Amino acid sequence: MIKSNFSVSLTLIFNYTKLKTMASNLKKLLSATLLIALCVTITLTVHAQSSARTIALFTKDWKFYLGDDANAKDAAYNDASWRSLDLPHDWSIELPFNEKSPAGTGGGALDGGIGWYRKIFTIPASSKDKKIFIDFDGVYRNSEVWINGHYLGLRPYGFSSFRYELTQYLNYGGSNIIAVKVDNSKQPNSRWYSGSGIYRNVWLVTTNNIFVGHWGTHVETQKVSSQSATVLINTKINNAGSNSADITVKTSIYNDASQLVKSDETKLSISGDDKNEVAQKMIVTDPSLWSIEHPHLYKAVTELIVNGKVMDEYTTNFGIRYFRFDIDKGFFLNGKHVKIWGVCDHHDLGCLGSAINTRALQRQLELLKEMGINGMRTSHNPPAPELLDLCDKMGFIVMDEAFDMWKQGKNKYDYHLDWDAWHKKDMEDFVTRDRNHPSVIIWSIGNEIPEQWAGKDGKDTAGTVIARELGGIIHSLDTTRPITSALNDPTPKNAIFRSGMIDLFGYNYHHEQFKDFQKTYPGVKFIGTETVSAIETRGHYDMPSDSIRRWPTRWDKPIQSANADLTVSAYDNISVPWGSTHEETMKEFLRYPYASGMFVWTGFDYIGEPTPYPWPARSSYFGIIDLAGFPKDAFYLYQSVCTDKPVLHLFPHWNWAPGQTIDVWAYYNDADEVELFVNGKSMGVKKKQGEELHVWWRVKYEPGEIKAISRKNGKVVLTSEVKTAGKPAKIVLSPDRSHIKADGDDLSFVTVKIEDADGNLVPDAANDVKFSVTGEGSIAGVDNGSETSLESFKADHRKAFNGLCLVVVRSKEQAGKINITATADWLQGASVVVDTK
Repeated sequence: MIKSNFSVSLTLIFNYTKLKTMASNLKKLLSATLLIALCVTITLTVHAQSSARTIALFTKDWKFYLGDDANAKDAAYNDASWRSLDLPHDWSIELPFNEKSPAGTGGGALDGGIGWYRKIFTIPASSKDKKIFIDFDGVYRNSEVWINGHYLGLRPYGFSSFRYELTQYLNYGGSNIIAVKVDNSKQPNSRWYSGSGIYRNVWLVTTNNIFVGHWGTHVETQKVSSQSATVLINTKINNAGSNSADITVKTSIYNDASQLVKSDETKLSISGDDKNEVAQKMIVTDPSLWSIEHPHLYKAVTELIVNGKVMDEYTTNFGIRYFRFDIDKGFFLNGKHVKIWGVCDHHDLGCLGSAINTRALQRQLELLKEMGINGMRTSHNPPAPELLDLCDKMGFIVMDEAFDMWKQGKNKYDYHLDWDAWHKKDMEDFVTRDRNHPSVIIWSIGNEIPEQWAGKDGKDTAGTVIARELGGIIHSLDTTRPITSALNDPTPKNAIFRSGMIDLFGYNYHHEQFKDFQKTYPGVKFIGTETVSAIETRGHYDMPSDSIRRWPTRWDKPIQSANADLTVSAYDNISVPWGSTHEETMKEFLRYPYASGMFVWTGFDYIGEPTPYPWPARSSYFGIIDLAGFPKDAFYLYQSVCTDKPVLHLFPHWNWAPGQTIDVWAYYNDADEVELFVNGKSMGVKKKQGEELHVWWRVKYEPGEIKAISRKNGKVVLTSEVKTAGKPAKIVLSPDRSHIKADGDDLSFVTVKIEDADGNLVPDAANDVKFSVTGEGSIAGVDNGSETSLESFKADHRKAFNGLCLVVVRSKEQAGKINITATADWLQGASVVVDTK
């Protein structure tokens, strides 16, 4: 049993030294007899895998130079003066904000440029008969790669994953040099912050001459029910040797308890220097279905066996589920009706920039789950593989999106310049990479594509022609998911809609037209691909709150001086002119059962697109959660509607001018009514009427306390209080996790609160907090959620914004303690310890 469990769960290949370390640590937990048995089993299993395929993370000990030197591609080039760093890396996030940046504020006012990366590595002489590949998960953008001076290729699209073979150019038993040039100098090339560099993970893959190809398996589940499921697995097999080979293809399916549930063997012969494909069909009885609540996963382990020897072992994670979109009733998953409450998000991770980090992604998804969100749209590009892995594990429905533009550009230097040469390859790689993820439910071929507006005379145009081409590519690779495009011209004459490739009609905004959809598009399935675009600044409130404003009045005219501090009220009463407030859209979405889902713009604030303001605003106001990961008040609106968790959220803060008229709002659920008290005096009982999603009172401010009590059938459900805060007195540190992995990559997000002497958050505190981190960790970034802060994300201090800021600490590879201390002038400091293991 131990051998079986390890054989299907190991992803990375451990060497003997690491095994000895594991054994030493296990001595404290296991008896001597069991320890010996376990070590022998692991050693044998790993040896068998290491002789078949190794996948090594190739991110440590790179050299980096910001600038251009054409000689840097040469193997003999001297890079001794270059900076040493680990990948993933985003150099733009390290630069100062620049009002004159060619990226503009739409790109976050952070510069791009040209950067070079180089790495020295060795391949043992024993690998001379192996195949060696390097896999890049993403490089932004225009990457060119050389190995030992030999040119491997160019990849313009900054969001594509790609592979190069290194085999024939390597020095086996000696040193090798990989060099990567990244050219993000021509800007603007994005409508949001892109980052620059090798910002996703890199892998070194070693196989035998007989091996499963890149993204070489395709798993489909058919005839799925709670009783059984048919699993079809197609495997691409390469024989890079000179001789033909008789191969046994053995595929074993394991459940998420690592138990073998089904196995199949197929025999075939492949000529030398040739490829073939094998189809296998297995019936899984009583399958554990993948769902939002219970995201069960299976793995298919495919072994290629020649003369009794395992030549390759390839693992594919997948899920078993069935779904459908109904014209009248919306979305069903495993026969259960589900409303898709989704968000759109760009790929930056706040103060970490675009450099991918699994824990940072996981934290974002945890916050969205807490809010009641069950869907994610990858706006507007292929995501990092880690995001889809997490969505598989955590139960999110994904709209996987390919492009923000086609042949017609949106920025001078964007992907439209590369469209003709690269879109087919990029689309094929996008689908092939992502099609085994159970979380991926919808393919999107593009966002607000300009070609949609042409040809309203009914004749074929570029919009219909390109849509048919892209849809044809998807159908050639996957027929199990519907196709959509995020359309902001929702008319029957839309050129992309008329292509016939759109299985789900995707609305961007136009929420007021939800009610007319079935009349306008009889027999068409509907999803809100992008909705809302409400804007808020966390913790800032303008009075009164009972009227809705559209800022700016025109999409192309930012507000110049309407609000000197560049803030937007956090009451849900302001949106951009093409959008709507959260409640406006929610009401429409809840009203019509055929509205299968909606993806709110956006889950998190992101760097760039600071609508409605120009410089010095440099980040968006659209998020339900701010850039630092602190919820805005709308977070609790969604939680009250989308979850079963009892909610009573009372706002705003209670620090105002004496006698000022203040609007007090409450989001609640699981109750019949809410009563508000000001310093113990009742302000009345309120109940949501009709489709209302909040209650509110207009009261005169007096220092002290406001308290809300929610009741159901006369009994108290929840109580919420907000008190007047005094002067800033102390710092309070709260790590999201006090125990993290000592792997050099794990993170702890430490919330920094400025409180008064009685422990109340000071709602306007802006103290500059200085951080000291010692021990087995370092500062990965700092933030405060302000859309206008021009402080560096890579610093040892940060001003609080409306009472809060954030320091992110990264572990080292040595286990121990990370000691974090925060100080500020005139405040009581604070310290906290995070353990790494």
